[in-house]
Amino acid sequence: MDYFSKDKICFCPLDGALPERAEPVPAPFSPLVFLVRRDPMVSRGIFAVSEPGEIFEPEGTGLVLPPPPGTLEPQIANLVRTAGACVLNTAFARCFEVLPRFLRPKRGALRLNVAGLGDVGGTVLTGLVLLDGPVAELGVFDFYRPLVERYRLELSQVLPTTPGRVMPRILPTEETALLDCDALLFAASKGVPPVGSAVQDVRMAQYAANRELLRPYARRARDTGFCGLFCQISDPVDQLARYVFLESNRDETGHFDFKGLLPEQVRGFGLGVMEARARFAASERGVDFSSGTVYGPHGKDLIVANSPGADYDDALSRQLSEAAATANLTVRDLGFKPYIAPGLSSAAISILAMLRGEEHAAAVPLDSAYFGCHSRLTRLGPKLRREALHPALMERISQVHQRLKEFPIDG
Repeated sequence: MDYFSKDKICFCPLDGALPERAEPVPAPFSPLVFLVRRDPMVSRGIFAVSEPGEIFEPEGTGLVLPPPPGTLEPQIANLVRTAGACVLNTAFARCFEVLPRFLRPKRGALRLNVAGLGDVGGTVLTGLVLLDGPVAELGVFDFYRPLVERYRLELSQVLPTTPGRVMPRILPTEETALLDCDALLFAASKGVPPVGSAVQDVRMAQYAANRELLRPYARRARDTGFCGLFCQISDPVDQLARYVFLESNRDETGHFDFKGLLPEQVRGFGLGVMEARARFAASERGVDFSSGTVYGPHGKDLIVANSPGADYDDALSRQLSEAAATANLTVRDLGFKPYIAPGLSSAAISILAMLRGEEHAAAVPLDSAYFGCHSRLTRLGPKLRREALHPALMERISQVHQRLKEFPIDG
């Protein structure tokens, strides 16, 4: 294998292109980036590896299982196992612009912008102020400007939650400046079915309306060369995350040229509350959920597992799945919109965990779909939680993932 250096990063081209002005070096060093070229419609853009087999494995649900064996030259295989490495897909036109954001992530003094101050957005913003995190500034935007000023005034008057803590500054933000940030938190929504309506799948009823709401922001991310994170919060999270990625990668004629966001720049934040609801449902039933986990979308296809491995109980897990997936309807039956738990568990808490580099629940790119699972952002790129799964659980994951792949994003 050949090795090249640029900006103190080691590049190893497999079938991917080198960055301009990369210079040959005699031996690999860390951080090491393998350059590949794979179909951008179905493949990841950037990801971390710790085993040689991960570099070459196919896309799909197998990425949540333990990595397959693989071989490399002894010197580079040892470097991958001891220091880790990154894989970068050079089929994405802006891959080298985005790479430094993942390899050298900021862990403090971040600027987050929140778009939409409805029930969910206001709860997200409040949670980000109250919870201690690496955030210095919170930009806020809503078309109803008095609401922006209200939140600026009220949240600027909250006492520090711990002595000496510097609270985030609340800054009104213009729509045109929403992407001047480290992460955009998109919580704007319209078309939410009213409480008492006969709509059974409340989340999916919002898809068409929220897709059109998102379109100009996905286009702006493309036009401005946005290198930060696009955190999709409004429903349906998983499908809209996929839409943002695709829309940012079309030219004016609708042709996919992949000059927009890398798939890993977009994350959907809806699974956190499902995990919290599963834990609550288990506690109500006296079920031990200490090793429980969740997969899949923020909706009816949610997958709850009482345990991922040999102790997996399919019948019990399906009961917990149903309870967690319909918990929002129980609150609606009481006459209220269920936005407090989602705003805190799915968004504020999970996003802060992501920014700290901690494991969290989110929808991430997985072979033509955004699929909810646990992952973290490492200094070598995004890394999924990988573990042995019971065959029955894996079958559920494969079926749900297939349905997400088949969803008509432009339909």
